Amino acid sequence: MVAATHTETLKLSSKAVQPQSNNENLDDIDETDQGGQSILLGIISQLKPGADLSRITLPTFILERKSMLERITNQLQQPDMILAAKEEKESIDKLIGVVKWYLSGWHIAPKAVKKPLNPVIGEHFQCFWDLPNKQQAFYISEQTSHHPPKSAYFYMIPESNIRVDGIVFPKSKFLGNSSAAMMEGLGVLQFLDINDPNTGNPEKYTFTQPNIYARGILFGKMRIELGDHMIITGPNHVADIDFKTKGFVSGTYDVIEGTIKELKTNKIVYEISGKWNDVIYIKEAKKGAKKNILLDVHQTDPLPPQIRPLEEQGALESRKLWEHVLSALGKRNHEAATDEKFKIEEEQRLLAKQRAEQDTEYEPKLFRKVKGQELEYYFYKDIPAAGTAEEKVAAILESAPILPGQSFTKGFNAPAKSKYKLNKSKQLQQ
Repeated sequence: MVAATHTETLKLSSKAVQPQSNNENLDDIDETDQGGQSILLGIISQLKPGADLSRITLPTFILERKSMLERITNQLQQPDMILAAKEEKESIDKLIGVVKWYLSGWHIAPKAVKKPLNPVIGEHFQCFWDLPNKQQAFYISEQTSHHPPKSAYFYMIPESNIRVDGIVFPKSKFLGNSSAAMMEGLGVLQFLDINDPNTGNPEKYTFTQPNIYARGILFGKMRIELGDHMIITGPNHVADIDFKTKGFVSGTYDVIEGTIKELKTNKIVYEISGKWNDVIYIKEAKKGAKKNILLDVHQTDPLPPQIRPLEEQGALESRKLWEHVLSALGKRNHEAATDEKFKIEEEQRLLAKQRAEQDTEYEPKLFRKVKGQELEYYFYKDIPAAGTAEEKVAAILESAPILPGQSFTKGFNAPAKSKYKLNKSKQLQQ
């Protein structure tokens, strides 16, 4: 029933809207809560006699013009850093390079307090990068679950044998004058052509995320803070980065403090300090050691992803799905954005009701559910770790249209687990 209702199509919507460039900067509307406006005031303004409470929404200024599936790519916009980390010879230097790369993405965000759009179940987003080294990177993501919300993603630089898999799983909490997104989930980075002697498998790094706090949502000035611990674990070392939140009386915003320890001895070998959106320092954990700059975000040059033209996208691709909402937000038309967002959410409620009545669950198209591994979902395509770059690229591009001019394959809407089993069967027959 879901597939029939949401069959991917390349046909344009008949509703006339202003065309969107495939690489439009969706962070260009950065207005803040003018005149001390708060979310509370925004909600109160919608409370009129006879108002439908299910349509009470966050004010326009709080909604980012991106789905969470696209927002994840903010962490992947410094490919030069992960390429450099891979080339390091010493284990500790490689871990430091991975830490630098992972920390480099957190400052990439709208200037104002923004919340990304919640992806609907089955929504997917693909993009690519043309890298300065003449290679390409590819990203594929899908909303595999809505309650609870789980976003699965896959990223790869095939020619350099760099792969990242991950799950983003935010849990929202109301904390009085603040709200929190407790960021559960995990990211797994692999250097596929480097053998880890400890395991015999490709060298691997895992990383968690800091939690996100929106302050001043009822009164006062709104502000985003990152808080709590982020852990990055490599073959021989672990980095523990503590994102400090400002106290009521003392302290300052955006501070981080961290350590890098040896896994075997638990000995601290490096200390990290600074601000995640400014300058971050590193120094050896010994008396008299000098601080060095690990990362100055003002000196970085993020590389935004490239996206296929809107007219080539399917009905459940993020930019196409939210097309009218994004257009209305770009024009600061709160009423139109509310109407268009409500239409999408209402359709999702109906589909959820249908699945409940039929006692069925949504089956992801691009990610398969697994047991006994670090992640709950993995990209369904079996990317050959020992294969050539051409074979890796071919496997990725066979799964979903990513590059301009690509079309959906006939079996795109088939469940990922079915496609995975079919691919395995073909491999055995060869």
